[in-house]
Amino acid sequence: MRTPSQPLALVAVLLCSLFVGPSAAAQPALRARIDAYVQAEMARQKVPGIAVGVVSHGKVLLAKGYGFANLEHRVPVTADTLFQSGSVGKQFTTMAVMLQVEAGRLSLSDKVTKFFPDAPAAWSAITVRHLLTHTSGIADLEGLLDARKDYTDEELARFAYALPLEFPAGSRWNYSNTGYVLLGILVNRVAGTFYGNILAEHVFKPAGMKTARGISEADVIPNRAAGYRQVEGVVKNQEWVSPSLNTTGDGSLYVSVKDMLAWDAAVQRQALLTPESWKEILSPVKLTSGATYPYGFGWQLEERGGKPIHLHGGAWQGFRSTFARYLGDSLSIVVLANSDFAGTGRLVDGIATLIHPSLAIPPLSPIEDREPQVTARLRLLLEQARSGTLSPGDFASLPPKSFEELAKHHQQALEALGPAGSLVLAQRLTRGDDRLYTYLVTFGPRTFRYFVALTPDDRVTAFGLRPNDP
Repeated sequence: MRTPSQPLALVAVLLCSLFVGPSAAAQPALRARIDAYVQAEMARQKVPGIAVGVVSHGKVLLAKGYGFANLEHRVPVTADTLFQSGSVGKQFTTMAVMLQVEAGRLSLSDKVTKFFPDAPAAWSAITVRHLLTHTSGIADLEGLLDARKDYTDEELARFAYALPLEFPAGSRWNYSNTGYVLLGILVNRVAGTFYGNILAEHVFKPAGMKTARGISEADVIPNRAAGYRQVEGVVKNQEWVSPSLNTTGDGSLYVSVKDMLAWDAAVQRQALLTPESWKEILSPVKLTSGATYPYGFGWQLEERGGKPIHLHGGAWQGFRSTFARYLGDSLSIVVLANSDFAGTGRLVDGIATLIHPSLAIPPLSPIEDREPQVTARLRLLLEQARSGTLSPGDFASLPPKSFEELAKHHQQALEALGPAGSLVLAQRLTRGDDRLYTYLVTFGPRTFRYFVALTPDDRVTAFGLRPNDP
């Protein structure tokens, strides 16, 4: 269902003479540069419409639409245009959950089986906290549901019961929309009303998010954008899904840039919840090993240049979104797009770099390879992907259908690229207990980034290839 997009970037302006950044006089020129950059990226990516919001030191630097909200009627995007949130909506589901915690209706340490008594016995160790942090071990239902079928809450829960547990609760992190679908159902049960009603009354209204709301295909909704996908290079309308799949807690919302700027102000004030609740939301999850993973409750908690960045992305039904808060630079950027092929994270990074060049992502360059045996294995893995001989036993957290789709996709892509050159290690990171390796590899005249994540027992949790674009 809703997928996260890749990490991002941010910006700064100012309230006082201590501010190091663009002055008021320089802001029109800066906005013109942002305009030119966004328009150039839209043309390059062939994105129908984008809305951009930028806040620096509490002041709105930009809130603007580009392109078209609806290609058929040539309706322009504005700051009021409503886009689907995708997984950016998970931070709002988090708010609905934490409001129930503060009301005493549930606890973060409550076992999930308290609210889902028919759940399998294997779920006995899973808590509400595990669902919020993607550490439950419950497999992701992404792509497994029948998108044309309407599901009741009970049917969605039973579907989740049948999914495999990929690891013991709390031992690893693996992104799972299932957890947030269950959280939405849980709130419905303990609050006695639809979680979207909780958001409308207790989050959107007090935060000043005047047009944010749940998705509805039936309602007449002013300023609603149409979503688009790309099929063999041709832009098509989004695919239809059943109404029930647009009511789940994993990201079923409409938001505008104005809504997100109001939300940014609420987050900055740590409004609506107690300081203790906000600390829980914005703290990295601790695994049973003692290692931490940079994810809180519906927020990725990253760093750039030693400064914290809180962010999340999303993608669903012909839309993509990215929202990032660069805390060290008092800068926030939101990019909403009505296409499933838009690089909203790239746009956020590019805008951030225009405002503060120090926020630019440094280019990858070769580093010392101290694990040649790992490189040799990952070289073999790449060749197996090209020849169609990948083994599902080498992968963790991948149901059979997902493995088959991944293997087919990579085989087709690699066959088209031709033989690979040597692997040159460019980055090695640790995320929780997993290691993430990124290599530079050439295919003819082009250079790509090849990345693989491995568990402590050397199973693959991420595998991909993308152009090494500047």
